[in-house]
Amino acid sequence: MRKVKILLALNIRMKCLLMEAFVFLALARLLKTFSFAKIAPSLGERMKETSTDIDNGYKKTLMEISQAIDMISKYTFWESECLVRGIAALKMLERRKIESTLYLGTAKDEAGKLMAHAWLRSGPFCITGAEGMERFTMVSTFAKTIEMKDKR
Repeated sequence: MRKVKILLALNIRMKCLLMEAFVFLALARLLKTFSFAKIAPSLGERMKETSTDIDNGYKKTLMEISQAIDMISKYTFWESECLVRGIAALKMLERRKIESTLYLGTAKDEAGKLMAHAWLRSGPFCITGAEGMERFTMVSTFAKTIEMKDKR
């Protein structure tokens, strides 16, 4: 009941972002069922990174998207771990014409088993996957740059 009260207390913008995040998390999870080679081109340019500079007007949007992805991913009935979250946030930013870079990394756990992690950065901000990313060695990046259309 407490969570319902919190949801009802949110402003309309955040409620809409939560619904959008839910939809993009579902789409990202669906994409994950395909081979990575098939979905990689939609993630951006491989082994490139976007700028760490950002228009200050985007800071609030980045924080809201990060918060929406984090909040709603806890309530999906499918797995919404780091890669799914990263892809969903990337697509939400792409929709708003905001550049981002998706990072993929690997590490070994205490037992020597290989682990993977994904995180998304836009400008200087980590949008998803910040928790524990320092333990992982980056093995690939995907830069989602936004091409400005010629306005002639």
